[in-house]
Amino acid sequence: MIFDKAKSIGALAGVIISVFLIGQQVGLLFFFFDAMGALAINNQDYIWVTDNKTKNVNALSPLDMRVGRQLAGITGVEQVYPIVVTAGAAKFANGKSGGLTLIGVQYPEFAGGPWRLEGASKNVLLTEGAVVTDYFDRAGLGEVNVGDYFEINGKKVFLAANTKGVRSFAGTYAFTTIDRARYLGNFPTTQASAFLIKWEPGVSAAQVIANINASPIFGIRAWDADELSKSSINELLGSSGIAFSLGSLIVFALIVGFVIIGLTLYSAAIDRIRDYGTLKAIGANNWYVRRLILTQALLIAVAGFGLGYVLVLGFKQGIAQAGTLFEFPIWAPPAFLAITLFIAFFGAGFAIRRIVSLEPSAVFRG
Repeated sequence: MIFDKAKSIGALAGVIISVFLIGQQVGLLFFFFDAMGALAINNQDYIWVTDNKTKNVNALSPLDMRVGRQLAGITGVEQVYPIVVTAGAAKFANGKSGGLTLIGVQYPEFAGGPWRLEGASKNVLLTEGAVVTDYFDRAGLGEVNVGDYFEINGKKVFLAANTKGVRSFAGTYAFTTIDRARYLGNFPTTQASAFLIKWEPGVSAAQVIANINASPIFGIRAWDADELSKSSINELLGSSGIAFSLGSLIVFALIVGFVIIGLTLYSAAIDRIRDYGTLKAIGANNWYVRRLILTQALLIAVAGFGLGYVLVLGFKQGIAQAGTLFEFPIWAPPAFLAITLFIAFFGAGFAIRRIVSLEPSAVFRG
């Protein structure tokens, strides 16, 4: 490896490129997953009650407010909080306009958001005309700053505070009180988009969910927040090309690794075929040769993984500045390392097959 630096660097570059591309695309996939189920993912302290045909938290069908009063009487339910999700068209002082998803939440719990508030409390929503949007959505919201006034559906509001990193697959979230969301979005006072349930201490959420789903209340379904977020992700993946697009790029990254590493190690083995033949001629068996090539592959894989993962973390920090935030689960780095080792050992297999089939006497002919 030290003698043939060019080929060693080539194989190392193949590993680094593969690790970076895989980490980059997997990271973006996690970002989209978080955005697809954001409303449920960030409200896991509640049981969600939706229309019984709803499978996507980004597409909630209205429920009658009387359902909330019925839910309050079910065993294990401590409190019921309605939430309103409706569309809004915003117009800004600089002449720009944009779409919003209004999230109306009820004082004093403010179940449903906002979260990740910057330098403010949720009580800021109580100020007349107050809405809260995300800092990273400023470009699409007319560069509006905290304190600035603008219009939603022709009605005057002002930006009371920013969240930071609250991204949605369904568009820009604008949080406000439930009454103001109804007013701004022309949403009936007799309806809510969903109900968030706080269950009694000492009672499991699963039991309360079972009680609600077994109740005679017509046309509803209770969800664990995690289950609803997964259902939302599955629904959106099935109706969009994101999974195919990012998945194909991940497969491409694997192919790049296989080809570059396989060809590089194979080429290096062919260039030193006389050396390997001499080793076999003086007594080295096939296991010794395999171990020699696999050791090279292991060293390249570990070094390439380290450098590639540093680049992935740099990419993660870089796009975070633009609001594309994601976190790798604890199993991701070991999984990336395992994939890297697989790529390297698979690539080394081409060289091993060629050397193992070599007859020692062939190096002395001619």
